[in-house]
Amino acid sequence: MSESTGVIHDIGYRHYDGARLGRGHAVLALTVHSLRGVFGLGRTARAKIIPFLLVGVMMLPAVVSIAIMAIVKQKGMGYTEYAAIMQAVLAIFLASQAPYTVAPDLRFRVLPLYLSRPVTLVDYVGAKLAAMTTAMFLLLAVPLTVLFIGELLIDLPGDTPTAAYLTSMAGAVCYAVLLACIGVAIASFTPRRGLGVASVIAFYLLTSAISTVLFATMESMGNDTAAAWAWLINPFFLVDAAVQVGIFGAKPAQSSIYPAGAGTVVAIVIMLALIALSVTALIMRYRKAASR
Repeated sequence: MSESTGVIHDIGYRHYDGARLGRGHAVLALTVHSLRGVFGLGRTARAKIIPFLLVGVMMLPAVVSIAIMAIVKQKGMGYTEYAAIMQAVLAIFLASQAPYTVAPDLRFRVLPLYLSRPVTLVDYVGAKLAAMTTAMFLLLAVPLTVLFIGELLIDLPGDTPTAAYLTSMAGAVCYAVLLACIGVAIASFTPRRGLGVASVIAFYLLTSAISTVLFATMESMGNDTAAAWAWLINPFFLVDAAVQVGIFGAKPAQSSIYPAGAGTVVAIVIMLALIALSVTALIMRYRKAASR
């Protein structure tokens, strides 16, 4: 009887001889991939409907304002008021797209594959937050920029709106960071996209309702100071009070004023605390998910 011998099959695998771009490139690739996915790029046609529909809705006030300026020679919507007026659209975009950045990886438990090497847990969380922050910033900054360019081309009498535009851009950065951190943190606590969408929408509706009800109640009781503090419960008015009004001295996005004196410092502290709390919650959530 002949002895059995092993057989080596050549199945075509080759060693990778190209450049190894390292950890930074891996994080950048994950960020770009997540950002493309937020807008439905590289996904099915159905995945593109909601983000691009909301982009069109965000552009509509800017286009209408430009038309008003061109026809009647009067200013349209203010720059620093844009986010507060369109807060429902921003909230819907955040609620619909934030779960996409986190839910699939949690649901299919592929997080350990990302963290095998060289991407770390902090890199992964940072990439997801960077992608959502960039998406939120573009959603707000593009219509503001179109509005600014349109106003420059129409050349209305008076000073150029450069200061108001730059103030709104600073506000857009803070809006994007705060909303992205809160939205992704809330969505990360469930692997189900539907529950993530509902959770983010519920947070927005709850904070908006509490803020409005408390303001109306305090104002009816004649306590204007407490009424002014009630606006800070809403994340949109919080950023407006902390950055656009508090730091740059812009006009408030709503008819009432914000807390005077130490109100600006308190608003900034609350905003930074919310961002830090959201990032901490994300890291703890993913640390637990990665250990499974």
